[in-house]
Amino acid sequence: MHTNMELHRESCYLGPHELYFKKLSKQKKQVMEKNGNNRKLRVCVATCNRADYSKLAPIMFGIKTEPEFFELDVVVLGSHLIDDYGNTYRMIEQDDFDINTRLHTIVRGEDEAAMVESVGLALVKLPDVLNRLKPDIMIVHGDRFDALALATSAALMNIRILHIEGGEVSGTIDDSIRHAITKLAHYHVCCTRSAEQHLISMCEDHDRILLAGCPSYDKLLSAKNKDYMSIIRMWLGDDVKCKDYIVALQHPVTTDIKHSIKMFELTLDALISFNKRTLVLFPNIDAGSKEMVRVMRKKGIEHHPNFRAVKHVPFDQFIQLVAHAGCMIGNSSCGVREVGAFGTPVINLGTRQIGRETGENVLHVRDADTQDKILQALHLQFGKQYPCSKIYGDGNAVPRILKFLKSIDLQEPLQKKFCFPPVKENISQDIDHILETLSALAVDLGGTNLRVAIVSMKGEIVKKYTQFNPKTYEERINLILQMCVEAAAEAVKLNCRILGVGISTGGRVNPQEGIVLHSTKLIQEWNSVDLRTPLSDTLHLPVWVDNDGNCAAMAERKFGQGKGLENFVTLITGTGIGGGIIHQHELIHGSSFCAAELGHLVVSLDGPDCSCGSHGCIEAYASGMALQREAKKLHDEDLLLVEGMSVPKDEAVGALHLIQAAKLGNAKAQSILRTAGTALGLGVVNILHTMNPSLVILSGVLASHYIHIVKDVIRQQALSSVQDVDVVVSDLVDPALLGAASMVLDYTTRRIH
Repeated sequence: MHTNMELHRESCYLGPHELYFKKLSKQKKQVMEKNGNNRKLRVCVATCNRADYSKLAPIMFGIKTEPEFFELDVVVLGSHLIDDYGNTYRMIEQDDFDINTRLHTIVRGEDEAAMVESVGLALVKLPDVLNRLKPDIMIVHGDRFDALALATSAALMNIRILHIEGGEVSGTIDDSIRHAITKLAHYHVCCTRSAEQHLISMCEDHDRILLAGCPSYDKLLSAKNKDYMSIIRMWLGDDVKCKDYIVALQHPVTTDIKHSIKMFELTLDALISFNKRTLVLFPNIDAGSKEMVRVMRKKGIEHHPNFRAVKHVPFDQFIQLVAHAGCMIGNSSCGVREVGAFGTPVINLGTRQIGRETGENVLHVRDADTQDKILQALHLQFGKQYPCSKIYGDGNAVPRILKFLKSIDLQEPLQKKFCFPPVKENISQDIDHILETLSALAVDLGGTNLRVAIVSMKGEIVKKYTQFNPKTYEERINLILQMCVEAAAEAVKLNCRILGVGISTGGRVNPQEGIVLHSTKLIQEWNSVDLRTPLSDTLHLPVWVDNDGNCAAMAERKFGQGKGLENFVTLITGTGIGGGIIHQHELIHGSSFCAAELGHLVVSLDGPDCSCGSHGCIEAYASGMALQREAKKLHDEDLLLVEGMSVPKDEAVGALHLIQAAKLGNAKAQSILRTAGTALGLGVVNILHTMNPSLVILSGVLASHYIHIVKDVIRQQALSSVQDVDVVVSDLVDPALLGAASMVLDYTTRRIH
């Protein structure tokens, strides 16, 4: 097996692995020599149900394509062989796999005792099968009670075990079973960095852990079926449209069967009220499933015109159904794992998956104790489209698993070794070199510069790149792609794991689609621009896009003075005037993505012309462009410069010259700044009276010059009930970049409803 930890780490799908595979290839030759040149690895894959087969099938196909290295034996047991659960062994036969053994191991009853008896029956039958097949290694998946029987039998019969998806946390008895199998298994293939760390924490040998990603993602991320509508119509009817139906899949929670049945009843009531075509899959065979089926029949789901109730859907077709659904609801791990690959909205009910890592597409309804709560979640999620999530894989798991299998040395001692941490008062071991920094690529599109930065989870700008913003669309989009590709490559060297890309840009943005609808005059050829697609296609990462004012507010919410506040407003004072509004912890976009255009609040009916086409706006008084306009007027009249000031001939007069003149006692410059600050202050008063936030944050290069005037205006003009609201200057250095990064980093934080 692997002797160099750092080389092994490079096999992870999130980092460079060429060196690792070079080493592995050499080891493979050595192992084959030890095992005998003509000695193939005899692999037994045991599958218990439709869910685990979707994860095991890609590995089985991979093994089958390399007959010079492997012999494959397939054992089928559990609910695969039960008619009430679809006789799903047939799909294994349809995939052209020879089933070596069929074991009827399920004791019917669908209660706790039946589960225990089923494990016992499997333990009685499996020894004969394993004695006959004599596999070198058995591949076991997941956390089902059938899998525990498989792992127990193999371990006691001195057969090596490769466990798929160990180290994960869900929230039910499955956790205990999963971790029990981990302790029995000799090798581990996990899907996420957190799962890998859990395995290490459980004292598993790091050299026997492979972070490969989920095998099902190999199929998910390559699934392209142009004729998906025929699949939708076959299962839901000819009149159903894409994104206009729901997929429901809910299982019993064996540690609280009574509550899970009640929750299922409430879910069906909510779906009936929601009145959308719904595909309902029967629950698994766990204790409580029989009662759930009774609830379905009691409510007439199988005969209801809006419902299609089915025992099984082939995985290839199921992929297309969830990929094009308006929403998926239930408590299946499929909802929080696989469905994220498509960005389909998911409503996760109850506690069955409470510990899972999830993408932004998952809305948790932990206490699904009322129909109204579930119905409200349906209204919030149905029809949305989220960025794709690759938490559980990048589509290349199977090649890594096959290489891992080839590296197994059958001459190694079978007895497991556990890696217990040293028991010391001060643990000096440093494992930073094997831990990646979770980070985001942040892009800031300004009127002058284009900036890209690698930003860590703590808001640290690890590295920043700056170029002049090109004037044409084609040059600009090519430069963005080039800078992001270079930054992503540099991130690997800096040991940063890039979770996604966040883009801050001026103008009106549709964040749901990642499209710049209308840009400011400062950024030319930037209307109706789809930023998400080219970046996502190039980098294979999820991409978020939003207005720069909104990004500043999100930066304050995650890293700045708005952290933990329910309601606050951010005002940006720069070349223009922008802003963002956080209400009840959420960013307000408005019905046409035009909320928080705070620079265009009108504070005077006969004020100066504004770039928006109106006049008397805050931006026409207090923006950098407005101050530059007034500075040029004074300079043209020889009224700007005072003693101690000079403006080189090749330097354009700007807002900073006006501020400098005011500081040196220029009365006219002071008057202009006072007027600008008053206009901004009146805008803040309007915000206080309209939104009643608990805090107003002034951001940007001009904020510190306006803060005292703004506070004076509030004292003079605001209602007494809002005069205690604090107005502060932001202490963030790069709010646009940090806000762009926060869109990505917040995606790793679970959303709770």
